[in-house]
Amino acid sequence: MRRLALITALVLLSACAAPPSATVQQPEGASGLTAKPGWTFQRQAVAAANPLATEAGAQILRAGGSAMDAAIAVQMVLTLVEPQSSGIGGGAFLLHHDGQRLQAFDGRETAPAAVDDTLFLDAQGKPLPFDTAVASGRSVGTPGTVALLAAAHRQHGKLPWARLFEPAITLAEQGFAISPRLHALLLAENALRKDPVAAAYFYRPDGQPHPPGHRLRNPELAQVLRGIAASGPAAFYEGPVARAMVDKVARHPELPGTLSLDDLRRYAPREREALCHDLTVILKALRVCGFPPPSSGAIAIGQILGLMARTPQGAAPLVNGLPSADWLHSYAEASRLAFADRALYLADPDFVSPPAGRWDSLLDARYLDERARLITSARMPQAPAGRPGGAQVAWAAMPDQPEHGTSHISIVDAFGNALAMTTTIEAAFGSRQMVTTDPKRPGGFLLNNELTDFSFSPRDAQGRAIANRVEPGKRPRSSMSPTLVFDKASGEVVMSTGSPGGALIIHFTAKTLHGALQWGLTPQAAIDLPNFGTLGGPLLLEQQRFLTSTVQNLRQRGHTVVETALPSGLQALMRGSEGGQRAWLGGADPRREGIVAGD
Repeated sequence: MRRLALITALVLLSACAAPPSATVQQPEGASGLTAKPGWTFQRQAVAAANPLATEAGAQILRAGGSAMDAAIAVQMVLTLVEPQSSGIGGGAFLLHHDGQRLQAFDGRETAPAAVDDTLFLDAQGKPLPFDTAVASGRSVGTPGTVALLAAAHRQHGKLPWARLFEPAITLAEQGFAISPRLHALLLAENALRKDPVAAAYFYRPDGQPHPPGHRLRNPELAQVLRGIAASGPAAFYEGPVARAMVDKVARHPELPGTLSLDDLRRYAPREREALCHDLTVILKALRVCGFPPPSSGAIAIGQILGLMARTPQGAAPLVNGLPSADWLHSYAEASRLAFADRALYLADPDFVSPPAGRWDSLLDARYLDERARLITSARMPQAPAGRPGGAQVAWAAMPDQPEHGTSHISIVDAFGNALAMTTTIEAAFGSRQMVTTDPKRPGGFLLNNELTDFSFSPRDAQGRAIANRVEPGKRPRSSMSPTLVFDKASGEVVMSTGSPGGALIIHFTAKTLHGALQWGLTPQAAIDLPNFGTLGGPLLLEQQRFLTSTVQNLRQRGHTVVETALPSGLQALMRGSEGGQRAWLGGADPRREGIVAGD
């Protein structure tokens, strides 16, 4: 606790003394730093982004529920108390391990059947301004979270489906206290005020958001959840709720969308094969498993960690508790190579074939050996995409584009189940459209803007198609990185982690994995490390967290360094020990509201 308090004090003091630094657009704004103690539990644990959601999941575990049961309760409460990040109007990726079998449930949103690849082009064929596209009907994909949770519950639930909705329904009816973070995000938000339903719910008549501590009730959401609890996903994908979603999207006053009742009725989650790679750390062989395409997370993280393991700096220790300039340089170069491959190859596997016929070609040892040779002591002028297995490429690289979103949940139960689920409505408050089946009843739920994860430009200047372009029924590329780590010898789960943060999810998760697995930190200490990363351009460093000498060293190597807020929302659970007994160690991000609870 003393270490965390010192981190907090140093950050606050330096923020007061230092001049403002450059800013980079983030999925959600920063809302301060609150030291977290780290947690230890013997049997079961829930790590989630809001204390009310975490406690709902812990209650379900104590009632004899499984990790999957708890995740459903957590998600429904997050829909209410963290509406800016995730909810039933969005999608999710879920990794689940039942002690024997690892499954990857894909609840990513899909593009409506009526779209084409000009969805985000204006009348002159130019890409729409990003913020204009986000806050529109065009950005809304067919939601997948409810269908995913129902499918996974059928396989791994222990408690009745309806029981899992009770905590969220009670909170929605009785109300919850608006947190300082939610208030700060509402205060900074403009587009949400333009939606009459959302404005009436989140804001006072004078246009200001309700203050922190205000008890916010959502009877409309309670009614929607009652329907889903009683009738299953059909109550969401058909009937009044489905019609309300379609009507909301079609009636957008500026850029209506084409989401239809057929799109909703036909939505189906996918079960995919998790993407795993080996990692040897501190003389221990591990298996790191993440989500395959349409997520880019597992491949990018696998490449970054694999490339780092092939550089002299890969196993370098922390220096005075921080990554060194040498280590950060190698990490940045490895990241640039990974993101070059990501921009060229990664998209929905139902529409795009993998290079060399398989996605793990991008993680092959020989391929990573070849790529690692490009990393030297100076910054590469260009970080090219590679050709795994001599792959022939017809795609064009996707241009840089903002990416938003999300919330992360990690849970382990007393039955030996473990899961990692990253869930999203994309940008803060999604498409800024709140759905209600009864305008006289306050509240509702927000729709996603997930389709803005597609490339706005479908082709490059030479006419070559971009793999991640818009197509009917397609799932947009994601960076969500729910991750489970296994002891390779025993097959036991040793860690569950993930984060929100748009494309920076990849870096936030990689940092935590490296910190816990390679540097031997507790989950909390790994999460507390300063954030860093690059999306191919500047090297981003969390402001006021790195020494001036480190920044200068990186600039001398050719990096453009931008110090900025990097508000991750990491959660992590990890096998450890307390008092000589096996235990689960938990960590939650000091940059957000999350906590860990359990027994």
